[in-house]
Amino acid sequence: MASPLLDVLRDPSAASALDAAGWELLLRQARAERLHARLAWTLDASRSADGVPDAARRHLRAYRTSSEAHDRSVRWEVDRIAAALRGIDAPVVLLKGAAYLLSGLPVARGRIADDVDILVPKDRLGAVEAALLAHGFEHVKVDPYEQKYYRRWMHELPPLRHPGRDSMIDVHHTILPETSRLRPDAAELIRASRPLEGAPGVRALAPTDLVLHSAAHLFHDGAFERGLRDLVDLDDLLRTFSREPGFWDSLVGRGARLDLGRPMFYVLRYASRLLGTPVPAAALAAADAHRPGRLALALMDRLVPTAVTPEHPERTTWRAAFRRWELYVRSHWLRMPPWLLARHLATQGFRRLFGGSRGLARR
Repeated sequence: MASPLLDVLRDPSAASALDAAGWELLLRQARAERLHARLAWTLDASRSADGVPDAARRHLRAYRTSSEAHDRSVRWEVDRIAAALRGIDAPVVLLKGAAYLLSGLPVARGRIADDVDILVPKDRLGAVEAALLAHGFEHVKVDPYEQKYYRRWMHELPPLRHPGRDSMIDVHHTILPETSRLRPDAAELIRASRPLEGAPGVRALAPTDLVLHSAAHLFHDGAFERGLRDLVDLDDLLRTFSREPGFWDSLVGRGARLDLGRPMFYVLRYASRLLGTPVPAAALAAADAHRPGRLALALMDRLVPTAVTPEHPERTTWRAAFRRWELYVRSHWLRMPPWLLARHLATQGFRRLFGGSRGLARR
């Protein structure tokens, strides 16, 4: 199956060779991967929008308009979160999409996020949660088992929703589950974070740490249903920060110090191979110290390209679905020890079978 989306992301000028069917598939793949607004920005920025058919142009214009509205709502939500936490004596660090947007990074253009993620010190979780609840947020997961699971094992509180704004927030105290095989130092991430100009009360991770967090999310803790979007984020972050002197040396050294060398290795390998990210040979060689064993790397080389290459949204092949499932199983294997994974899966299966979970709170 051809992937016009991957072709255009690598080289926007490839859009000029598309016929009507190619444009239809491009737009459908972009929507399925949640890269539709990003595609509109990419074509505009590259001046490749001149030959866009009128029907596709209308879609792209609508994508940009909706992404601009989304950005305004995220900025407002961050403002409301900062106001709610103003009396808390703790740093509040934005993560992922909100951090990209409030930092003014190019990666934020057209990036659609479902929620706002923040990182706070673990010993301030109670105060932060209480302040958010006092300002109208509510728990989404009300089931006692899920509450206990998040609070005991995960790297974040159970998600919170503000019913008046229909917004979601995830409050993290570290970036990977505490049961994970990798244990990055959350205190060090917070210590190195930077205040955001024009956004009082909130901070963002340092440039190297923005990359490493995204790498850890995709290649250690995450699933690959929208793996291409995460890889596109990383491609953009690397291209942006590579303009800073010494960035590549800092990234490799920081990855090793934070116990994130393996996800960093995978990012540099697959971003350069699949998206043409210009990673210097010296950085690739330095990251090679964190490569997995031969069999594990051969498996990843088989799984990742298939998992992130878009297909026709209505004709997903069994091979791609199975390889995404394999990566999903891998992420669970890495995020918790076998005994805990078996216990959790058995509990969830039992509860689904016998109706023991109430799931989401009623809206």
